Amino acid sequence: MRLLNKEEVLANSVIHAIQTGDTETLKQLLVENPGLATAKIADKDSESARTLLHVVTDWPGNFTNGAKTVSILVEAGADVNARFEGSHAETPLHWAASCNDVEVLDALLDAGADINITGGVIVIGDGTPLDDAVAFAQWKTARRLVERGANLKLWNAAALGLLEDVTIFFGVSPSPSKEEITKAFWLACHGGQRNTAQYLYQKGADIHWIGYDHLTPLGAAKRSNANELVEWLQGIGAK
Repeated sequence: MRLLNKEEVLANSVIHAIQTGDTETLKQLLVENPGLATAKIADKDSESARTLLHVVTDWPGNFTNGAKTVSILVEAGADVNARFEGSHAETPLHWAASCNDVEVLDALLDAGADINITGGVIVIGDGTPLDDAVAFAQWKTARRLVERGANLKLWNAAALGLLEDVTIFFGVSPSPSKEEITKAFWLACHGGQRNTAQYLYQKGADIHWIGYDHLTPLGAAKRSNANELVEWLQGIGAK
């Protein structure tokens, strides 16, 4: 049996307190261990490391007392825009967005998290929390981010069915390219947004493009159980 060192015991204790919503134990650990709120927990199986706010927002998220835990950690000095160290540089807000955790998302934003911060795994490592939410079909957090003022890309708006916002992109110069239109069309199908997909089809989208996850737009619509959209796509010859 391998004995755990003091740092491992502390890491295990604070992670357990956060993920079980035991805020009293968390407060006690923070008092007893100055600097814990800003520490990073290393993954012993890799060179990556995450903060305690990343622990709050780690998959599957939505832990008991999540918003209260965020407040406790921020009050103790945690940085809401701290970066994960490893294969990407996502912040806790990216992770909350990717878990559909609206309560924690709001708590992070209320504490000053940068809503448009980049560094996400989506869009070649330069994505925002909204990009993560949309790509991973986390629609509650995606819509909350828009409500709270996140910057929209064409494909974000298409996936969310924000047709009025989509049309704005075609009223400025330069207009979206064929590639951008096709990708936005695919995302509209990913989001099950028939009206937006129809608009983008009229703008010249390639309905046979094999996009993300090796799916065509029709495949993306089927995965999203968007039956009316699937029927329309099949009617225009999508494969």
